Amino acid sequence: METSELIAKVRKIEIKTRGLSSNIFAGQYHTAFKGRGMAFSEVREYQYGDEPRDIDWNVTARMNKPYSKVFEEERELTVMLMVDVSDSLNFGTQVMMKREMQTEIAATLAFAAIENNDKVGLLFFSDRIEKFIPPKKGRKHILYLIRELLDFKPQSEGTDITVPLEFITGAVKKRCTAFLLSDFIDSHDYRNALTIANRKHDIVAIRVYDRRMEELPSIGLLRLHDAESGQDIYVDSSSARVRSAHKQWFDDNTSRIQDYLTRSRVDSVSVRTDQDYVKALMGLFAKRN
Repeated sequence: METSELIAKVRKIEIKTRGLSSNIFAGQYHTAFKGRGMAFSEVREYQYGDEPRDIDWNVTARMNKPYSKVFEEERELTVMLMVDVSDSLNFGTQVMMKREMQTEIAATLAFAAIENNDKVGLLFFSDRIEKFIPPKKGRKHILYLIRELLDFKPQSEGTDITVPLEFITGAVKKRCTAFLLSDFIDSHDYRNALTIANRKHDIVAIRVYDRRMEELPSIGLLRLHDAESGQDIYVDSSSARVRSAHKQWFDDNTSRIQDYLTRSRVDSVSVRTDQDYVKALMGLFAKRN
């Protein structure tokens, strides 16, 4: 992508997603994703019902009356965006490609994070770790992440969700909120990796899919290309049996994904490329409040 074209696209994404994160989400992100714990804030005179363990005995001795420590939530979070860049994301028959929607969702979450003074990092994966950008704060860093989201070229075409989950479990030491963005077209069994990762971190899954993955139109002979394997197959979409088999594949895959997420206690949302991802994200945030 030419530099001028890339800059223009970055600016367009910034204007759209920054406005969404600051105007629409408001405090929803703040309440949906909690800080790391409680930090000491101040002391005040002991009140009935205060926890006796919170009494500050040094201040109490000086003042000759009991004083309690007051704690407040440590608000700062580390947010990791784990983004699938396998070839199956380069598909879309409706409003936008799956990869384009992922980019907008990731950018919106990134701006919501810096609005709350959180650090944001980015992890690209296929069936390998493609690139890791450590978490930082600030608008300049977010614009760099958006440039990478728009212009990154992966080395591999396949998908293995186990890979980023094991990476974040081992490489990211402090607890973080990690958004896993993918179409989840993956034949590997990643249940164990998902469960372990969610015990250490707060994993949130965001699935992006296209309407034509859910149902085939009845338009005769179709050539279908598997972007990850490189294989082409021809199917007769006018056949009710073929369309039914395709729908069954989609439903089975959806059930498998949901089973993995439920068993691992991972919050999730699915968004179709012709649907409003803002509404979907707000529903996800509300579910966590």
